[in-house]
Amino acid sequence: MAHATHSNAALTVRARLRLARLIVEDGWSPARAAERFDVSWRTAAKWADRYRAEGLAGMVDRSSKPHHQPNRTPTPVVRKIVHLRWKQRLGPVAIADKLGMQASTVHAVLVRCRINRLTHIDRATGEPIRRYEHEHPGDLLHVDVKKLGKIPDGGGWRYVGKQQGDKNRASTVARTGGPKNKRHQPLIGTCYLHTVIDDHSRVAYVEAHDDETAATATAVLRRAVAWFAERGVTTHRVLSDNGSAYKSHLWQDTCAELEITVKKTRPYRPQTNGKIERFHRTLAEGWAFKRFYTSENARLAALPAWVHEYNHHRPHSAIEKQPPITRLDNLPGHHT
Repeated sequence: MAHATHSNAALTVRARLRLARLIVEDGWSPARAAERFDVSWRTAAKWADRYRAEGLAGMVDRSSKPHHQPNRTPTPVVRKIVHLRWKQRLGPVAIADKLGMQASTVHAVLVRCRINRLTHIDRATGEPIRRYEHEHPGDLLHVDVKKLGKIPDGGGWRYVGKQQGDKNRASTVARTGGPKNKRHQPLIGTCYLHTVIDDHSRVAYVEAHDDETAATATAVLRRAVAWFAERGVTTHRVLSDNGSAYKSHLWQDTCAELEITVKKTRPYRPQTNGKIERFHRTLAEGWAFKRFYTSENARLAALPAWVHEYNHHRPHSAIEKQPPITRLDNLPGHHT
């Protein structure tokens, strides 16, 4: 049986065994055997002693970990660090402050316990995230609304600065006759992006509207279901939060008419609808705030191309870096 040796080892496991047997079984002196294998007599004696005590098992490398670590963080303290990490999601500095110790020591413990990253921890409970994925396209559609402030003519404050952005907003409101808030500041309105995501494939359908009423939400659902149907996807369930549009009788009646089962997320738990929440972040970074737009119309004009890029060309890390459209495989006859 072959055993690996460390990169700086002078002898392989097989050579160590031959060396040890020359001394133990054939009666060679450590000095003579060492000369034969071009190592020191101390090395030869060490492998002979191990062979006498352990046999073949003694020829493999031992861990370099010390047998005794007097300065190692005590187990009760480790438990406290882990508890604060899981339950309160605190970082090394905050944990160190609470326990009166060095942040570097806390970080070392977190690394050793493999909880130094919070990527896969539920933000609300501190427990490991239980990820799921429905087996076929159309088994579940996620729906939600992403709100974005509209861009004034000439550009918003993110790119032109607050002073120029305020001027652009005021001139746009003066042109369109828009409302003002309680402090008499001009308002240019909100863009409501109604988004629909297929749970299995991550294929997205997006429409921009000026409201999030039940009438608008149900109309978007009808068009989304038809859009997916054109691509061979039959919708069975739809998951939404507890917004007023999705709690309305119109939403319930529309889903019943389309023969879709209605599902709701747990209250105050957006993680239940995590796929669409993550899509909204990608949408904001890749389209909404990606570049400078001179007006809201300019930004909306770029939306269809971005959604097409997302569905057809952008590698998705959650589906083996394939574009979402490649997962729409439930055409007639695929799952019969």
